[in-house]
Parts: sequence; C-alpha cells; structure tokens
Amino acid sequence: MLSLTIDGKKVEAEAGWTLLDTARQYGIEIPTLCYHEAVEPFGACRLCVVELRQGNASRLVASCVYPAEEGLEVHTASEKVNNVRRWILEMLMSECPASQEIKEMAAQYGVETTRFEINDPEQECILCGLCVRACAQVVGANAISTVGRGAQKEIGSPYLVPGDACVACGTCVTVCPTGAMRARFERVRGVPSVVMARSVK
Repeated sequence: MLSLTIDGKKVEAEAGWTLLDTARQYGIEIPTLCYHEAVEPFGACRLCVVELRQGNASRLVASCVYPAEEGLEVHTASEKVNNVRRWILEMLMSECPASQEIKEMAAQYGVETTRFEINDPEQECILCGLCVRACAQVVGANAISTVGRGAQKEIGSPYLVPGDACVACGTCVTVCPTGAMRARFERVRGVPSVVMARSVK
C-alpha cells in the first residue's frame, strides 16, 4: 500500500490507483465530466485537477490519470484548484451554453456567466470523447469517432459517412456527462443508428 495525504488526511492507495480513485475511496469529492469507471481515463475535461505540493513548489495535475505515489501531498480544493475549475467551467459555459449540467456545476463554483463568446447557443457537447471511448471499449462497435480538428471538431461516424456499425445500444447516450447525446434512432442502410448532437445531420 502507498501512503499519501489528501487535504491533510492520511490515506492509503493500492498500486495502480489514480489520485481520483484514492480520493473516492475515502469519500473525498472531486468533480469530473469526462471520467467514467467503465472506460480508461483520458483527462480531457480537466475538471478533476488537483494540486500537488512539495515544499514551496506546487503543480496541477489531472487526478483521473495521475497515479497515486508514496508521500504525495494532494489538495483537492485549494484556491489555485478552484480558480482553475472556475475558469474551465466558464469556458465550458461559452462552448456548451445549453447544457443544464454545466450550468449546475458552474453554479457550485459561483460561476453564473461567461466572458467568452458564445458561438452556438444550442450546443451541449463538450467534445470530451467519453461516448467515443465507451462505444469502442465497452461495446466494441467503434461506430462513432472524433472527426475534424480545431473549431471543426465534432463527434460522428468515422469520416462522417453513415455506416452500419452502430448497434443502437444507447451506451453513448448513457455515459454522456452533459446530456448532449440524443437517442434518435434512424434507419441507415437498414440498421438503427444513434445520432449525436455534434454528428451527421
């Protein structure tokens, strides 16, 4: 077992646990959006950021992918951590203004508005890729993927070409952290298909 401290509390972690795993074992809440225990962590949303301190030095890491290590001093709700989370949530509010989940999480950190430009007032998808990973790792269908780059990035069928890989299981809808996925079953080449908020129109 590895010994470390989280928010001043001495805790123990098994080899292979992440900081998020360890915190949750002890009932310490760390917010997440792109994390789900059914798939490998990716660290996309960065809301799970925590502060590691060593003497006068400190750094921020994504707790869902950072491994627990002997002697770490971890802070999950320091001023630095909360400032970063507020900034991330403000960015997400500009990118996904229609997401009620984002609004509720932002309100917990005192964020009610965003200073950043809103391009699509109906958008809910944060492009965390959780749906893509669940489709690949849990279902094994690989029916959806991240397509495009930068501002053109979206979630859809590979190369945005409708296919028959979707088995209409709804796993992508279930794991979506913001409610962006819409279980809309269409007949594509005679096979039901789940179509996403950022997908093939």
